[in-house]
Amino acid sequence: MVTPRRAGRGLRLATRVRLAAISALMLATASAQTPRASLLLQGGWVHTGQDQSMIRADVWLQGDLIVGVGDGSGILAERVLDVSGLVVAPGFIDLHSHAIRGDPERSGLLRWPDAENQIRQGVTTVIGGPDGWSPIPLAATFEQLERHPPAINFGAFVGHGAVREHVVGLDDRPPSEAELAQMRAVVAQAMREGAFGLSSGLVYTPGSFGSTEEIIALAEVAGAQGGIYISHMRNEAREVMASVQELIRIAEEGGLPGQITHAKAMGTEMEGRSVDLLALVDDAVARGLDITLDQYPYTAGSTGLTVQFPLWSRDGGNRVLAERLKQPELRRRIKNHLVEQMKEVRGRNDPANVQLAWCAFDHSLDGLNLAQLLERQGRAVTIESAAELIMELQEKGGCQAIYHAMHEDDVINIMRHPRTMIAADGGVETPGNGHPHPRNYGTYPRVLGRYVRDLGVLPLHTAIHKMTLMPAERIGLDDRGRIESGAVADMVVFDPSNIADKATFTDPHQYAEGMIHVIIAGEAVLRDGRMTGARPGRVLRSTDDTEGH
Repeated sequence: MVTPRRAGRGLRLATRVRLAAISALMLATASAQTPRASLLLQGGWVHTGQDQSMIRADVWLQGDLIVGVGDGSGILAERVLDVSGLVVAPGFIDLHSHAIRGDPERSGLLRWPDAENQIRQGVTTVIGGPDGWSPIPLAATFEQLERHPPAINFGAFVGHGAVREHVVGLDDRPPSEAELAQMRAVVAQAMREGAFGLSSGLVYTPGSFGSTEEIIALAEVAGAQGGIYISHMRNEAREVMASVQELIRIAEEGGLPGQITHAKAMGTEMEGRSVDLLALVDDAVARGLDITLDQYPYTAGSTGLTVQFPLWSRDGGNRVLAERLKQPELRRRIKNHLVEQMKEVRGRNDPANVQLAWCAFDHSLDGLNLAQLLERQGRAVTIESAAELIMELQEKGGCQAIYHAMHEDDVINIMRHPRTMIAADGGVETPGNGHPHPRNYGTYPRVLGRYVRDLGVLPLHTAIHKMTLMPAERIGLDDRGRIESGAVADMVVFDPSNIADKATFTDPHQYAEGMIHVIIAGEAVLRDGRMTGARPGRVLRSTDDTEGH
């Protein structure tokens, strides 16, 4: 069982006050009239969020709160939804979301506040700021979302990489004592503004330039204010074990829980090594540390082409990298590194395993893999040619890419681990916007359809637990991720017989199927499989005990 954050806080203050008022009103009038509710979900199979079998029950709401679970036959409801034969569950909580990005063209939730690709998966809350990137300051983004509420809830981590760039820049050097103090102050401010912890992206510029000791110094600040540390580790391939050990050390010395985000064992020679990765987690937990994982249910990941370049070549950022590519000797060294990456790591010895997802300078390339692009250009489809092509694409501005570099057995091993939760590592997308990874449309239905119903990897109640109560407890959302009296009414209703992801790597812009109703703060954003246009989403802050949390 994952240790809940901020155990003992109970329901948030505003929620407790409102529930007490509603309960008092219902008790006062119970003898004189039939108890009332704003919405009654009748006859469904209820999964409370606990890792326990479902129960046949009614659920009734008053405003934005769940006020009863059980026999609702005596409730007079303003609206009744017959959900017989359907699953009723808490709304899904995604702890690794790129719902808000730095690129204005791909600004996600700020551009497409209806978030239909998320809602049709059953996602009601996304936590941004992953992989070491977040807005600085967070407060400005929170205020913008509160002025123009989206359909779904949004919270955030504060990103180590963003903090480092804000204070130190993009250079590969340690911070001075004064700069480190300033970085700690930025993290402290973000935590006061409501961040749920510190994220890092130690494979990306400039996060990769930070030492373990630097990150521990920032993690101490987040931990002192009740946050967690969540990391895209330095290496997820041949050096993944050392990276897990670093994460464990940061959590232990920083005095806070640690989470391996999008856990994987990637690369040609890494098949089966998830067993060793999970053993390191188990050993740490046995020593009393609080280490967890999250995962998306695919054998391919997605990130920029730049991640394949050697670390030294990225010192100073992409502009300096482009200058280095103009120097023949440095270009040769970079190419040799890219050849190794293509053979042993992200390319798994086949240019077709690297697919372009978003090329801002030429969107006609979106969706092509490197083998197809080489063929289109009349070039030999070899690893060496692919390495040259990657450098050429980088010189034009770079691309986001999809890397088919993992193994199905490892996906299943990690999914089954009791400390693994589900997180999409996607964002808010809309049809026609590039050629994104299908996880943006299908993560949660894919687990429920393929891995639960079709393959029997997990029982349904365990999968729902990994999507709801487990992530809620991880960051201290003690009024969400559960169906119980007093919880905020973020809920989903779906058909377990046909819930399924439809998005593919060749045709990613396809909404998932099987989600019938999605309710956020008591208001339907999806009803009878149709979007309602409602936008009841809230900004969630770790520090917020007031109305509007």
